[in-house]
Amino acid sequence: MDSSVLKSPGSFKQHLIVFTRYPEPGKTKTRMIPALGDVGAADLQKQMTEYTVSQVKELQKIAEVSCEVRFAGGNLQLMQDWLGLDLVYQSQGEGDLGDRLARSLSDAFQSGREQVIIIGTDCPGVNSQLLTKAFEQIRSFDLVIGPAIDGGYYLIGLRQLIPNLFANIDWGTPQVLQQTVNIAEKLNLSKIYLPALSDVDYPEDLPIWEQIIAAER
Repeated sequence: MDSSVLKSPGSFKQHLIVFTRYPEPGKTKTRMIPALGDVGAADLQKQMTEYTVSQVKELQKIAEVSCEVRFAGGNLQLMQDWLGLDLVYQSQGEGDLGDRLARSLSDAFQSGREQVIIIGTDCPGVNSQLLTKAFEQIRSFDLVIGPAIDGGYYLIGLRQLIPNLFANIDWGTPQVLQQTVNIAEKLNLSKIYLPALSDVDYPEDLPIWEQIIAAER
């Protein structure tokens, strides 16, 4: 038997956190509603999250990485009914995005994880190969960051909680990445960038998602 099968998820040192939202119509992917309608936008959220989870499961076939899903909206029962019982779920909790990111990292490091990466579900370019690369790089750098074309980031990886990286950031603006990098440089953190990728946030971004789906078929 593969020895990795005998390990409990809690013994893994590398940990992946997926931030997502329960796909409730009218409350998710709202910037897509003009093009897709309430239900269509929620269905896009559903599909993109399921795609991300499928890539995480591909990663876990080749790497000893534990995973949890941090969700907003819905509840534990709804999340389990949707994505299954074989994932760990935790509410994102209160506060702005920075508060929620810092809280999830704090929980992971306090539970003994040594290298933690957070991703969202808005960037379909985040596949198992890219995640493998990110976990390889976090062994050598204090900060691994995946720049999003819109000025944010789609992935952040750390080897310890650094709360300053999540404080006084103008979340949801094109300044997020640069503000984060500025803080990292003031703290003399070693950092490395992953390839820049596009989020799928607006109707004009839909061809990015459609290309991913076409490639999967």
